[in-house]
Amino acid sequence: MDMRNLIRMANQIGDFFEAMPDREEALLGIASHLHNFWEPRMRSQLLDYMDAENGKDLKPVVVSAISAHRNKLISPH
Repeated sequence: MDMRNLIRMANQIGDFFEAMPDREEALLGIASHLHNFWEPRMRSQLLDYMDAENGKDLKPVVVSAISAHRNKLISPH
C-alpha cells in the first residue's frame, strides 16, 4: 500500500484518539485500532517506516502510540 496513504490514515486515527483526556488510554486506543482494523502487512509497513524514518510525517501521538505498544502491532491477531 502507498506509504503516504498509510501515514494519512494513521494520522486520522491519531486525531480521533488524541481528543481523549487520558493520554495512556488514547495511545492504547490508537494501537488497538491499528491492530484490529489494519491487515498485518499494513502494520508491518508502518513499523518499517517508523524504523527507517523515525516517524517523520506521523503525528507525535501516533509515534508515541506505536512506540509504547509496538508488541501489540507486531502480533498477527
